[in-house]
Amino acid sequence: MKMKYILGVLAIVACTQHTYAQYAQDGIRFSNTQTGSTSRIKAIGNAGTAVGGDLSNITGNPAGLGFFTRSELSITPEYNGTNTKSLFNGANTSDNKNQFNLNNASILFYSQLSKGRNEDKNKGWLSLNFGVNYARTKNYYDNSYSAGRNAASGSSVADYFSERAQNFNYSNGAGQFVLDQGSLEQGAVNQGLISQTGISPDKSYAYYSPNTNIGPNQVYATSHTGGQADYGFAIGANYSNKLYLGLGINFADIRYNSASLLSENGTFDATVVSAGSYNTSYRVDQATRGTGFNARLGLIYKPVEAVRLGATFTSPTWYNIDDVTSESLGTNGRTSAQQDYSVNYNLRTPLKVAGGLAVFIQQYGFITGDVEYVDYKSTHFTSNDYDVSNDNADIKDFYRSTVNAHVGAEARLTPAFYLRGGYGIQGSPQKNLETTFKTASGGLGYRFGDYYIDATYSHSNGTIYTQPYLLSASYLNSSGVSLSNPYIDLKRTYNNVFLTLGARF
Repeated sequence: MKMKYILGVLAIVACTQHTYAQYAQDGIRFSNTQTGSTSRIKAIGNAGTAVGGDLSNITGNPAGLGFFTRSELSITPEYNGTNTKSLFNGANTSDNKNQFNLNNASILFYSQLSKGRNEDKNKGWLSLNFGVNYARTKNYYDNSYSAGRNAASGSSVADYFSERAQNFNYSNGAGQFVLDQGSLEQGAVNQGLISQTGISPDKSYAYYSPNTNIGPNQVYATSHTGGQADYGFAIGANYSNKLYLGLGINFADIRYNSASLLSENGTFDATVVSAGSYNTSYRVDQATRGTGFNARLGLIYKPVEAVRLGATFTSPTWYNIDDVTSESLGTNGRTSAQQDYSVNYNLRTPLKVAGGLAVFIQQYGFITGDVEYVDYKSTHFTSNDYDVSNDNADIKDFYRSTVNAHVGAEARLTPAFYLRGGYGIQGSPQKNLETTFKTASGGLGYRFGDYYIDATYSHSNGTIYTQPYLLSASYLNSSGVSLSNPYIDLKRTYNNVFLTLGARF
């Protein structure tokens, strides 16, 4: 009986060869984005659904474009500082990553609609404005380093390759069960990590077991680069300075690179092979590229002059994604086994619905808040390259719907100076795991003539759980012992600085 390889809820590493791979984690990773915005909206906690009049509306709530009465452009570079603290079997380590990026670049063209000589200039459709922008929706720049003795779970990377070998051996027609030459499973055999130990009672596959003792020392290092971005096109209309409607189309881009290295050292089991120590390195490199599109509908309504109610509906994003992965395994200086493969798949991310409220206090400023609903269980895969049924089942089994919340305020200190602050909570898509990210932000703005400058600092933190490899729940080692998976607790902190330079014309 071939064992079904099941993705556990804690795993966030992209996996192995395409017959064995699970891409559910990547599907959630690429679905869990934030609206790309200017420094002003970043400063108020990204609570921009009901505010309007900001270039962020191009890829946020397009109805907000109807508030503009002049054309405008801006550019927003950013600095990202990431610190990751790791807790692995009682050992604490940390690592950092710093990066400069372009977060947002936008331009809007104001178009006043003509009125007849005797028509009320403040009634009916007043303007139809058009905007385009580039907005970064997620950064992947981070490093992590984890080290410790895997005494808690007891498992070894040899257990992982034993299970893989047990899943993928086959009969050669001569009464023997073999593995593909050149596969990492065969490499693990050649390097002495695992051995074939028998044949199943129904003679349909062979058993494999590790040659290592329980509780090795392990070091797991990862490096991620890349990000996601939207290229937005939107129109916003103003009706009687009361109702604002908008439509946007976003073309989305994914560039994700991951490199992970698990180094393990321990001792061989003297009852199975010659006694001695071993040192193994298992490396996985992944490069993912994808393009997609989605659409947005938005409205903002002013029941009274001081109050704005906003809502947006964002369709799913339909992606086509190419993934290229390379794995290698080497033990005690022996020639490394290496395997490369590529997969193409289609990904449909969840739709999003958001609502917001903003209250303006005359010319002194405003307070605002919004909530966004995302159902991650609706993430869906299709592919001609591999069987997606496990991924789609894992999405429904291990993920959930969630709500993201944002609040913020802006105070006009003088006609030229603005003070802003905000707070946001990004809900966890994972069932039974608290991986919520919380963001506090603050910023300043200065207006002078047709120009403006906004600066924002934001601080985000949250916890991520990861594993260097994953054993199925039914796996037993050669002694008949069920070994748990090693997991690493990553506390990640982001310190970001945004600077927007803008002009009206």
